[in-house]
Amino acid sequence: MAQKRVTVYILSGFLGSGKTTLLTKTIDHFTEAGRKPAVIMNEIGEVNLDGQLVANEVPMSELLGGCICCSSRGDLATALHELVTGEQPDLIFIESTGIANPMEIIDEVTDASLIIPVELKAVITVVDAPQLLELNRTSRGKTYRLMKEQIRCANLLLLNKTDLLTGTALEEVDALVREWNPYASIHFTVFSQIDMRLVEMLEEEGYAAAHLTAELASHDHESDSRSSQEEHEHAQEHEHGSHHHHSHSHVMAYTHFFERAVDSNAFEEFVSKLPQEVYRAKGILSFSDTSSRFLFQYAYREMDFVKITPKGEVPDVAVFIGENFSRDAVRDALLKLESMSDNEAES
Repeated sequence: MAQKRVTVYILSGFLGSGKTTLLTKTIDHFTEAGRKPAVIMNEIGEVNLDGQLVANEVPMSELLGGCICCSSRGDLATALHELVTGEQPDLIFIESTGIANPMEIIDEVTDASLIIPVELKAVITVVDAPQLLELNRTSRGKTYRLMKEQIRCANLLLLNKTDLLTGTALEEVDALVREWNPYASIHFTVFSQIDMRLVEMLEEEGYAAAHLTAELASHDHESDSRSSQEEHEHAQEHEHGSHHHHSHSHVMAYTHFFERAVDSNAFEEFVSKLPQEVYRAKGILSFSDTSSRFLFQYAYREMDFVKITPKGEVPDVAVFIGENFSRDAVRDALLKLESMSDNEAES
């Protein structure tokens, strides 16, 4: 069986949008629910001012003086490793700088998940609704384009500071965000106040989670979201050799753990036929027809295999990243490869 993996959330949003306010609320909620959260705080400056708002008993790693997605690349994996091994949290929140592009952080976390028992569950983006509306009407510069990328990557979107907008302005910004990201769950908020079940359900799958999305979304447009004080502890159910991400996520990362080696030629053929919606894949694999282990990389329809000797115990694992692809199809194809290896071993 694969090792239990620590849930990771990325908190995104431009400077001053309300990310840290949301972070402190989620930490309080999960702590009261009996779970142990940890935080990775990234700041452009040399001092972690936002970290002062996080309770002292919460394990925290500080990445200062640079952005995770550029000058601090590599530091994130180290921080994840130290938190997982040293603190053994149930979940980790990564609060990026306001100028970070979440796609770079998604790539970094999924890279780390190949060798560290972590699993990226979702990107939560907090949007300063009045600022976005003003930029859309007046100046569509770099900040505007960055906010668009932060919104496109999100699985859960908070349109924050909506008390500062009128009804028609709310409709305008809501339509803009839905045009950029028609797949995310979108909620109007004030002071980043939401029903915490929305965050909890990002760890879940199935009808109940989807039903809750619809129920809460319809309620949110009638009034501001209110935080639930109920305490929930959800068992994480993992199917054979795989970890799934929430079904409404459009930017998706599917992680597959192999229970047996597969044929290298068959795997290469499988990768060559990946749908165009899968734009990135990587993994560490053992093959049934060779004694070496390999690191494989796939991007822009090109694949590469390099012999590797992993440090420590690293499972055979592959991660697939893309938009709106069928995780079930990828999973079934990989299970078929494993089954073919079984048949060959028996014959």
